[in-house]
Amino acid sequence: AKQTNLRKIMIFFARQTCHVVLLVLFCITITNAFSAPPMGIGSLFFKPKNVVTPNLGDDPELLKAATFFTESFWAGKSKESNGALTPKQYKILKGSQSAEFRKRYGFKMGKDRRAELLVCKNEESDEIYGCAGIEVSKISTANGRSIQFPAPLMSNLAVGKNYRRKGLAEDLVKAAEELVLKQWGYSECYLYVEKKNKPALKLYKKLGYKVMWEDDTATSLTPTAKGNIASVPTVILCMKRTLGAGLLGRLFS
Repeated sequence: AKQTNLRKIMIFFARQTCHVVLLVLFCITITNAFSAPPMGIGSLFFKPKNVVTPNLGDDPELLKAATFFTESFWAGKSKESNGALTPKQYKILKGSQSAEFRKRYGFKMGKDRRAELLVCKNEESDEIYGCAGIEVSKISTANGRSIQFPAPLMSNLAVGKNYRRKGLAEDLVKAAEELVLKQWGYSECYLYVEKKNKPALKLYKKLGYKVMWEDDTATSLTPTAKGNIASVPTVILCMKRTLGAGLLGRLFS
């Protein structure tokens, strides 16, 4: 009788243990099924085909990046025509952007190479997902009222319409900052952004950039519904972030 009771107790605990194991496995399965996809810099590790690399003055890629920028940035500024450029606007803006990228980031013998276009793309298909420029440039206060000084300036940040909200803009900013800090030896990074560009402003503030000054006399090129490209009034913010200082350093910078 004692052996029978002992056998029943062992069977009971074995069943309970089995139920617990099955419950744990079920919970793990559910957790994996609803886990959020990797974002930010982690998304690049989990998606090795998408990498941020310096252009190094590669002219064909610069021209391809200029085309991408025209379609991603300039078309997005065409609010009156729902983000669509006319053939005339597209031709003018693409030509202007190509010339600017070549002038800023193109390879020049004997010239200071502290100017780089960072490109995020799929290495297999060569499709560009985003880009950002960084260069040592002269910084001035609003309306140029102070003496200019050279410092790293980030510009030309754009992410393709189909690849936004995936952390790519943040990855591009961090790649530019790493280049500035580790290769160029600067501890600060500046940028200009339109005050009305709320998504960009939100991103930069999240990454630790602070407004230094604003210029309410600035103008910005904008494609119009009439097929022209107009210079319209805008407010430009200059923002700065102290690099490599940690959280406390950024709070008191």
